[in-house]
This record gives sequence, structure tokens and C-alpha cells, in this order.
Amino acid sequence: METGIEDKLRETLKTVFGYDTFRGNQESIIQSVMDGKDTFVIMPTGAGKSLCYQLPAILKSGTAIVISPLIALMKNQVDQMNAVGINAKFLNSTLTKGEINRVKKETLAGEVKLLYVAPESLTKEENVQFLKEADISFTAVDEAHCISEWGHDFRPEYRRIKSILAELGEIPIVALTATATPKVQLDIVKNLAIEGANTFQSSFNRTNLVYEVKPKKQAKKQLIRIVKEHKGESGIVYCLSRKKVEEIAEFLKVNDIKAAPYHAGIDGNIRMKNQDAFLNEDVDVIVATIAFGMGIDKPDVRFVIHYDVPKSIEGYYQETGRAGRDGLIGKCVMFYSYNDILKLEKFNKDKTVTERENARFLLDEMAAYAESAVCRRKQLMHYFGEEYHKENCEGCDNCLHPKERFEAEAEVKMVIEAVQQTGERFDLNHISDVLIGKATQHVKSYSHNKLKAFGIGKGHDEAFWKSVIRQTLLNEFIQKDIENPGVFKLTQKGIDFLIDPFAIELSKDHEYELEGEEEEIERETVNTTAYDKTLFDMLKALRKSVAKHMDLPPYVIFQDPSMEEMATLYPTSFEDLIKIVGVGESKARKFGKPFLELIENYVEENDIITASDVLIKSSGTKSKNKIFIIQQIDRKIDLEEIAETKDMTYEKLLDEIENICDGGTKLNIDYYIDHILDEDRQDEIYDYFLNAETDSVEVALEELGDEYSEEEIRLMRIKFMSEYAH
Repeated sequence: METGIEDKLRETLKTVFGYDTFRGNQESIIQSVMDGKDTFVIMPTGAGKSLCYQLPAILKSGTAIVISPLIALMKNQVDQMNAVGINAKFLNSTLTKGEINRVKKETLAGEVKLLYVAPESLTKEENVQFLKEADISFTAVDEAHCISEWGHDFRPEYRRIKSILAELGEIPIVALTATATPKVQLDIVKNLAIEGANTFQSSFNRTNLVYEVKPKKQAKKQLIRIVKEHKGESGIVYCLSRKKVEEIAEFLKVNDIKAAPYHAGIDGNIRMKNQDAFLNEDVDVIVATIAFGMGIDKPDVRFVIHYDVPKSIEGYYQETGRAGRDGLIGKCVMFYSYNDILKLEKFNKDKTVTERENARFLLDEMAAYAESAVCRRKQLMHYFGEEYHKENCEGCDNCLHPKERFEAEAEVKMVIEAVQQTGERFDLNHISDVLIGKATQHVKSYSHNKLKAFGIGKGHDEAFWKSVIRQTLLNEFIQKDIENPGVFKLTQKGIDFLIDPFAIELSKDHEYELEGEEEEIERETVNTTAYDKTLFDMLKALRKSVAKHMDLPPYVIFQDPSMEEMATLYPTSFEDLIKIVGVGESKARKFGKPFLELIENYVEENDIITASDVLIKSSGTKSKNKIFIIQQIDRKIDLEEIAETKDMTYEKLLDEIENICDGGTKLNIDYYIDHILDEDRQDEIYDYFLNAETDSVEVALEELGDEYSEEEIRLMRIKFMSEYAH
């Protein structure tokens, strides 16, 4: 490299970008671009990819065209360049006609160093004509994986880039991507016709990122816990749909978290406002759709949460790459449910057969990643054609909390034999069918039901064999065919293993679907099977003392389920207490103070995480039935009429009313009771509950005898609990 150019590069690096030294391959890449060579850059998110075209664009004469599908990233990078005195502009659908004309005028005048263009804008004839007149230094194709049908974000417009650039003359091309499998890399080179390009591939290992997959069980509660662990820090939450983005953003806001939504359906001005608020730290958490893509270059994102499963490992890797771009620790959590995979499959039903098959393959890879107990880092790097040989990365849930392992020498040998005997031409599903002896039409059509390998693994199910096949792949006994990514071929290591096998251990997969329900009901029921028994006994003793002092049965103060939840969640404030099952505002005000004091002292003495870390507020309104019932009772409408209006049985209505009352809402149903019970009968039931040890209706029926019906006792219990417990 010429000394003068080298000095100029380093001077610009320092004065414009504020860095003293280049990172990784940056300097070599930039020199390749400066020399006017076609250049192919495969560099993980956060490794400084954009600098590779921004810096040479500043130094070379003319305007560099940057083709990018992300409007958000365009604005972000243009703002950054303008802030340091570099004239950068973008050309996309957000501009008015007048603004477009101004951008073109400045470009033709040679005043613009970087012009960001959306692929859709590039294909417009008037823009092609404009670019023919401009002095273009080179073209950078960002997010180049969009050119491949095997890429996670295929854009048909990208296929037209090469033909359009050909109209502009011999212009050097710089293709850049953070997420390209070997197959996608081949597609990029072929479709952009840059076979002779200088290629630079950085490691896909983001050592500062911690990867974790959690079962999608009570996901909102888990979400709140993670966000509150990072209080005041920046984070991104990815969701599957625009509706879910809005819901989760609102949910976070009502839980006192500074959050904003971001998706393509939001008005452009509001979307930009939310993006700027996130960049300027007026908002801590941005909630975005997976499909739209964020494109926000913010260095200090401390966590990325996938509330829903992404469509591919490429997408997942790119989105997690938004975390920790400053080199500090970034936490990457994905909530996983196979239901999300099924939902994504439905979205693909209108695609062509080829597109549908490709999408299915990508989803299978995503599900396999989530369910596998193998090191997450090893899986990700292998997916992108790079091997990771450390036994424990110490930066993923599978390494930090290893699953059970089993001796699998025989099973690995069976997989290699099945791949070999089927001619190294088939995918995971076919190999699995052969091993378990599943004589499908496809298997029979190749006479693979007559192979020695057919049925040798019938002692295990399909899920087991798919896991073993994937781990045989990760251990490099077999490999994927680059041209046909679903097809397995033998490696030399696999061939050697057949001749001289050795002991090998594999991990048992996660079984997330067995770990609980995916969706939360309106008010989550807390699992209190593991409540703090010491605290529960202390609360029970306090309840007995308070009840005795107030001359009330203990159950009127707080029922056992309420105290079990207190002994699970440790509420230490009035706001926490009213969210405990069976405790409303009136009951909390009436009885809560001594209980809160007891819990606060206990928490302090034992250094315990409190309810504020795990309790959540619902972002929705109360159920429509609940509001309707309360309103009708306030208007003194007969219960039979209320039930009929809501098309429910009288029995069901009583269940709803009891739930409302037990949840802490005071109800006055005297107007109804007075019609069916005289004063003496009311007093007798009332006196019973006043002196009973339990509020059980069944026990009351036994104690009071046949003189009273279950309905009468239930109604009086509601009256009693409303007057004494609230």
C-alpha cells in the first residue's frame, strides 16, 4: 500500500469515524475498494461492515451508490454521515417529489459522497437515467444475501441489480452481507457476476454475545423479568406480527418501561420519531417486526429478545447481532414454541412450490437450532460454514446448563451407513425414514426399503434420529452439499469412522413443548407449588392474630391461595399486593399493612428477589364479561336477566360473580338476595360464615343441612365476603 494513501486512510478513520485503528479485515477490504476491484465482504453484524464502503466513498472522487433494503438503516447512516460533515443522501419512497429532485441535483453537482438507494427505487427508469449522468465511484450492495432464494430475506428486485448496473458502465461492485451460508455466498457471486472478486470472510463468532432459548411459557412474565434485569439499558424485542408489536410495546409501557413500536405499518414520521427516540435514549426498548428488519446501528444494545421465532437462522443471527456492537456483553434470548413454526408455515402457503420448500427448509433448521442441546455458538458457526472446536463456549444456555448426554458410537455409525447406502443424495427426513424403517412412497421408489440400513434404528423414534443426524453433521462425520443444502454427503472423517469407530457422546434434545403452556391467560396463575413454606407459616400465624383481633374468621382476611402466592412472589408494596390472586384494593387497604411489613422484613433478612421483578400488569382491559356484570349489578338488574343477556347459564354467572368477588371487587347484591331470602334466613347463613373456619360452600351445606340450597349459600357467601373481606 502506498504510504500516502495509507496515511490518508488512517487520518480519515480518526477524524471522521473517531477510531485509531482498523478492526479485522477492514483495512484490506478498504484497500481493495480503493483499487477499484470487485470486493465480496462476509462480516458479522457489529464488526464494522459499513465502514468498509463509507471510508473509501469519502476519499474516492464521485458518488458511491449504496443499495440497501432497509429504510431505517439508510436514515440512520445518512444522519451519522451528515453529523460528521459528510454529505450523504438517500433516495427512497419516504421522500416527496421535491426532495427527490433536490437529492438528484446535489448528486449531479458532485456534492454527495454517499447516495443510499432502495432496490425498488433503483429499478425505476427515471432513476436509472439519472444515475447514468452521475459520476459514480463504485456501488455497494448491502444485505447482499437478499439476492438469493436461499437467503432469509429474498428480494426479487435484487436480481435486477446486475443488469441495471451494467447500463451504468463498468462500475466496481462491493457486495456485503452479515449472514450468508456457503450456498448463499455462491448465489451472490453468481447473480452479481463478481466471480473474480476479492473475498474477505470474517469469523461469525460474536464472543461477547450470550445465546439462550427459553420455552414460550408465561412469556410476558419472562419478558418483564429480563427487561427489568437491564433497567435503563437499551434493548430490542422482535415479534412475528405488527399486531403483536403493538401489543407488546403497550404491555411494556404499562409496566413502567420506556418502549416504542416499530414496523412498516406505522406512519413514516412516527416510525422515524420512535427510531430517533431509541437512538437518543429517550426510549429504552424498541419492539419491531422480524419481517421488516430494524437496520438500526446502535452500539450499546444490551439485549435482543425474540418474543416469536424468526423465519430462519440467518434472520436470527442478524437480529441478535444488533446486541453488543460496542464489544460489551449482549444477551440474546429467544422464546421458543413449535406453534410459532406452524404459524410461519401458514404464511408460506401462497408461495410457489420452490419458495415454499426453501422456506420449510429454513424453518426446520430454526426449529432444530432451538431444540438442540448442542452449543449454540457451534451450531451458528457451522451453519455459516465455519467450525467451532471448543468443548464449552461458556456463553450459551446449553454450555452453561448442559443437558444429559449419551453414548452414541453405534447410532452415529448407523447414520453414516444410511447416508452412504442411499448414495449421498438425500436429506434429513429421508435418512430418518430409512433408519426407522418407514416405507414411504419416496423410500420405496428408490428401493431404499431393501437396504441393510433400512430399519436398523427402529428402536428409536423420528425425533431421536433427526437429532442424531444433526449432531453427526455438527461433528463433521457428514456434510451438506453446498449446491443442495438439504442433501448430506460423507466427509473423510465419516469414512474413517466406518473403518475405525470410536466412542462418542451426543446430547439429548430439549423437549420444550412438554415444559408448559405457551400462552398466558388474562391474569397469569402463579405456580405456587414451590412457595416459601417458612414465610407461609409466618403469614398464617399473622393472619390468625389479625383475625382474632378483628373478631373475624381467618379466611376472611386472606385465603390460603393468596398467601401461597405471597410466599412465592414476596409483595412489598401496596401495588404489588393488589396483584396477588384474591386481593383487591379494598382488601389490601383493610388488611394489608401488617402483612407487607412482615414480608418486607423477611425479604430484607433473606436477600430475596421481590414481586416487582416478576409480577406484571395486563396491558389489556378487564374482561368484557366482568365489566358488564359489575355494571349490571350496580344497576340492580336481576341475575337471571344478566345471564340471559350474556347467553350464559345462571350457574355460570354465579361462577363469574364469585371470581369477581374473590378477585377483590366488592359487589352489592342485596337487592337480589332480599327477593329470595327473608331476613332471618339471611342472618342464619351470615352467622354461620362469621364463625366458620372455612368459606367452603360444600362444608356449609353439610353444616346447615337441607334447609338451604347451594344457590342461597353461594349468594350469601358473596354478600358476606363483599362486606367483611373488602
